Formats: sequence, C-alpha cells, structure tokens
Amino acid sequence: GYGELPTAVNITWSSINFKTILQWQPKPSGYFYTVEIHGRTSDVKRKCILTSETECDVTDVLRNVKETYTAHILSVRPAEMDNFEEPPFAVSEKFTPYSQTLIGKPEIKDYSQKGSKLNVMFKDPLTPYRFPNGSFQSIQDIFQHDLEYKLYYWKDQSSGKKDVTTKSHNFEVSVDSEKNYCFYVQGIIPSRRENRNGQESMVLCTSVGRSILDEYGTEVFIILAVIAVAVITLAIVLPVVLCKRKKAREARAVREKELLNGV
Repeated sequence: GYGELPTAVNITWSSINFKTILQWQPKPSGYFYTVEIHGRTSDVKRKCILTSETECDVTDVLRNVKETYTAHILSVRPAEMDNFEEPPFAVSEKFTPYSQTLIGKPEIKDYSQKGSKLNVMFKDPLTPYRFPNGSFQSIQDIFQHDLEYKLYYWKDQSSGKKDVTTKSHNFEVSVDSEKNYCFYVQGIIPSRRENRNGQESMVLCTSVGRSILDEYGTEVFIILAVIAVAVITLAIVLPVVLCKRKKAREARAVREKELLNGV
C-alpha cells in the first residue's frame, strides 16, 4: 500500500524574477509524484500530476506573489489514486515569492561618457507574469517603490569603487573627463532580510581617449611592429629582385641574339 512508498527529501525552492522551480529527491521507481501547492488564503492547486521527474515549474500557481506557500509532494501509484487512503507526502519549507525570489541581472541599454558626465541607461528584468494586454510584467511593475538600483563605477584599472542609487532607469554621475570608467548595475530591495542584492549586470567600460595600446595591450603593438617590419623589408627587397630579373632577361636576350647572328 501507500505506506510502503518513500517520500521526497531535500525539497528546495529555486526562484529568479518570479520564475519558480520546486526540486526534490529521490528519483521514483515503481511510483510517481504529484505536487500540491497550499497557500494560507488560497485553494490547493495540483501541479505535475503523476510525474516521474524530481522538479516542477510552479510559477503559474504562485501568481499572488505576497502569499506564503508550502508544497506537499505526494508519493502515489496510479492504481491507488481513487482509494480513500491518503498517500504519503513530504512538506517543503514555506516560500513567499515577493520576499524570496532572486532579482536577476539588469540589461544595460546604453551608456556614454561625455566630458565629466557618465550616463548609464538600463532596463528591468522581465517576469513570467503578463498584463491583460499580453505584455510581460517587469520586476519594477511588481516591486514598485520597494526596488531600487545601484550603479557601481570605478576608474579603469583601479580598484576603488564608488556607488550611487536610483529608483529610475538612468544614472548620471560626475567623473574625471580624462579617465575611462568601468561599471555595473545591481537591483536591491532594502526592506528584505535575505536576498537583498540581485544579480550584477555585465561589466562595461567607456573608451574616451583610449589608445589602441590601452584597449588591446602590448600584443597588438608587437603584431603591428612585425607587420611594419615585413612591409619595409618587402619594399626594399622587391625592387632589387625585380631589377635583377630584368637584367637577367636583358642578358639572356643579348646572348640569344648573338647566337642567332653567329648562325
């Protein structure tokens, strides 16, 4: 009967930008799993019914992102689904998407360094949830004023970082007009106890007044020097070779003429 079936262990929630995957162990043999999502104020919803997998995408049943949920992972045999005995199950830790989902990487849309001003524009990560018109909601649409962004920036080839904070999607900071700067953007939710800092965007650097040597290093300088030497050498050697060939042709033509006259 059901009492003989093993129950799930190592149950974990994995959630980025509100896309949430439930994972557990072990791989079933001779039985299946069914996931039930229980909310404090919402009806029980079933997902991944009679699955032989050990993970389940539960994003669409967590739409009330401020609700606190638990997952019951039932161990079942299909032939016994209709009997009145409750199957064995394991219960996950509590999960609240609004306070626990990880904030993903912002996308840098544009940046420039003009004079002593560094401007950086970025956009929010999108969530799997949609507006009525079908467009995807961003994390800013869900978190509203709880979400802010930090720009970390520093002089190229320096380790001293500075940072500024905004709730918009644009940064403008004062910099040294003669130096190049590198930077990245990170979402932050200050009210959280855990997972306050989101994932960092890619690091980008400005190139104002940057020479080829600064940009690519000594390797390119060496390659250019070798090419220059080769071109100069060719410019010297080629005329000499062509001149010798011309003289050789003229000498051969003279000998052939002498032979013909002798005949």
